[in-house]
Amino acid sequence: MRRRALALAIVMLGLPLSAAAQQSGRLPTIAIAGAPTSASDQHLWRAFRDGLRDLGYVEGRTLAIEWRGAPSQEVYGRIMRELVGRKPDLIVAPNSAAATAAKRATHSIPIVMISGDPIADGLVTSLTRPDGNVTGLSTLASDILGKQLQLLKEAVPKVSRVAILSNPGNPFHAAQVGEATGAARSLGMEPRTVEARGHKDLDAAFVAMRSAKADALLVLSDGPVFFANRARIADLAASRRLPAMYSRRDHVEAGGLMAYGTDRRDVFRRLAVYVDKILKGAKPADLPVEQPTRFELLVNLKAANALGLTLPPSLLARVDEVIR
Repeated sequence: MRRRALALAIVMLGLPLSAAAQQSGRLPTIAIAGAPTSASDQHLWRAFRDGLRDLGYVEGRTLAIEWRGAPSQEVYGRIMRELVGRKPDLIVAPNSAAATAAKRATHSIPIVMISGDPIADGLVTSLTRPDGNVTGLSTLASDILGKQLQLLKEAVPKVSRVAILSNPGNPFHAAQVGEATGAARSLGMEPRTVEARGHKDLDAAFVAMRSAKADALLVLSDGPVFFANRARIADLAASRRLPAMYSRRDHVEAGGLMAYGTDRRDVFRRLAVYVDKILKGAKPADLPVEQPTRFELLVNLKAANALGLTLPPSLLARVDEVIR
């Protein structure tokens, strides 16, 4: 009862959440579902913590954080219900599955999310006016697939047939396959769509690529299957001698040839800006969803050497990071 009375007073007085929390003797609290469960996530959450520190927050002194890992998408609903029950001032959801579960669990606690397409995910009604308790950042960028294929063509000028690896269980891949197909044709490449719904389908997918006489590969961004099996995909591409383009650095670190996409470390750092604004009293509905402005290109020279590729200097000059 005492906490509800305080919350009512906060609304009536118009106090920012952080100021109200300090007056109650409690640190402002944010809850995070999808916090680091593997080494590959650590650099992203370091960027988030760096962003908080730059804004003056010190975990345990000026800000409390409830961290919850999520080993699979199926558990997000349970985790979010648990976190909402602890009544944090704000929830951070670092992917679409977490954000969707958070929105189902609460319509009042502010949610800061990262999503590929928050409108298609049903998280916001508009990027400029989210109109609800959810806002944050989108990783969706226009013509990203066309840019990936252009860079792949620069790396392997003689490519004539490109396989597009998609997951029919991913609701965004149908549109992305259409976009990638059009981009490939405009670059003089013949596209061949190959599907894998789960890790058991990957071997058959690469057999299909060989049957289609593909001489390069574009792997669409997909967390549950392609990201989770990134080392396996890199090994299969290497064994078939297929130069491959990916969307995330993790694929290149796992042995893939190239990646071009949103700088996810920058996105996670920007999460802290939204947290700060909301803790200072801003409403999610009034904070436009931010689209990516920073991108990164990475190449794995060991993978290139194994494929017998000599990457052109004009391409290497634009690389943000070379992995050896």
